[in-house]
Amino acid sequence: MSKVLVIGGGPAGCFAAIAAAEQGHQVVLLERNEKIGKKLFITGKGRCNLTNACDTEELFSNIPRNSKFLYSAIYSYDNFRVMDFFEQNGTPVKVERGNRVFPVSDHSSDVIAALKRSLDAHKVKIMYHTAVEKLMVSENCVHGVITAEGKKMPADAVVIATGGCSYASTGSTGDGYRFAEACGHTIKTCSPSLVPFNAEEEYVKELQGLSLKNVKASIYQGKKLLYEAFGEMLFTHFGVSGPLMLSASSVVNDAVRKQPLQLYIDWKPALSEEQLDHRILRDFEEAKNRQVIHGIEKLYPSKFLPIILRLAKIPAEKRVNEVTKEERQRLVDLTKKFPVTLTGLRGFSEAIITKGGVSVKEVNPSTMESKLTKHLYFAGEVLDLDAFTGGFNLQIAWSTGYLAGSSIGNE
Repeated sequence: MSKVLVIGGGPAGCFAAIAAAEQGHQVVLLERNEKIGKKLFITGKGRCNLTNACDTEELFSNIPRNSKFLYSAIYSYDNFRVMDFFEQNGTPVKVERGNRVFPVSDHSSDVIAALKRSLDAHKVKIMYHTAVEKLMVSENCVHGVITAEGKKMPADAVVIATGGCSYASTGSTGDGYRFAEACGHTIKTCSPSLVPFNAEEEYVKELQGLSLKNVKASIYQGKKLLYEAFGEMLFTHFGVSGPLMLSASSVVNDAVRKQPLQLYIDWKPALSEEQLDHRILRDFEEAKNRQVIHGIEKLYPSKFLPIILRLAKIPAEKRVNEVTKEERQRLVDLTKKFPVTLTGLRGFSEAIITKGGVSVKEVNPSTMESKLTKHLYFAGEVLDLDAFTGGFNLQIAWSTGYLAGSSIGNE
C-alpha cells in the first residue's frame, strides 16, 4: 500500500482521493479550510449544477479549449457515472432545462454530504486547516509536501487539485500554480472566465435588474463575428451578465482584453424584420389615438420603453398615428440589433472559473501525471481547462480527479 496526498478538498480533490483509495492506497486529503467543498457550496446559486446530462459529443463541444486532452478522463468517468455516484451516495439528482443536473433537494450541501460519505467509506483521512507551503521534490520525483507550519509529510504520490484563482475567499488562491512552476511547469496566463462584462453605455445602467429570456446575442470584433447564441441574460449596474454572457466570456476572453467589442441583442429572434414591423403596426392599430409609449408596451418590458424610444428618436408623448415609417423602422432596427459596447470583464471575485493554468502539454492525458515530475498528478481547475456554463466545468473536475486518483501506481 502506498501513501497518497491530495492537496485541495474541492470536487477534483475529493474524486481523486476516492479513486486512489479504491485502488487500495492510504489517502490523506489536505484542505486549507475548515470543511471540504467550500466553492461547491456556492455554485449554481447554492443549488450546485453538478454535471450535464447531454451525450458525450455534446460534452466535448461545450469545452472550447483543450477538449481533446480530456478524452481519456471523460470516457473513463463520464457524466452518467457522476450521476450514478451521487444517487448511490444518498443524493438523488434531477435533470432540468438545458440538461443541467442538480440535486433533487436543490441544496449544494447535499452534494458535499455525498462526497463526505464516500470519503469516509473509503477511509480517506481529511486534514482540515492544513495549507501546503511547497512540494518535496528531488531527481524529478515528488516525495511529499511541507505544510505552512513546516511539517514534512512524505508520500509516494501527490495530487494537486487546488483550483484556480476565482472566488479566492473559498481558498482558491493560486497555490497550485506556484507548486507546478517550482517543478518547471508552464502556467498559461490566468484570467477570469464565466464572468460578467462591463459595458460603456449609460442606458445599460438604466436597465439594471432587467432579465431577458429567449434573446439572441451576437458579439463582434469589428466586422468579425466572435460569438452568437440564444438564451437568457441580465442587465446590471455595471454591464451585462446571465448565462448567455457568462458563456460568451469564455469565448471572447482574449479579444475583449485587447479592445472593446460590440454586442448586439436581438430582443425578438423568432420574428423577421418584416414580421416585427407587422406586429408593431397591429399594436399601433389598437392604440392609434394614444401616446406611442402605450403603442409598444405589449412588445417590450416597461423598463425598456423609454430607452428604445429615446434611441429611436421618437418623443414618448407622440401619438401613435403620427409615427412615421422611418421612425417605425428605427424601432425594428433597435429591436433586432440593440447595441451594447463591451469594455472588459469583471474580476476574479465574480468569476465562476479561471481560464488558463498548468499547460496540458506537460501532463499525460491518459493518467493526469506530470510529464516533468514523477508521481505528481494534476486535477480540475488548476489545469488549463475551462468550459461553458451548464455543469461542464464540474464534469471536468470529476473526470480529471477520478482519472488522476485511479492512475496512481498503475503507470
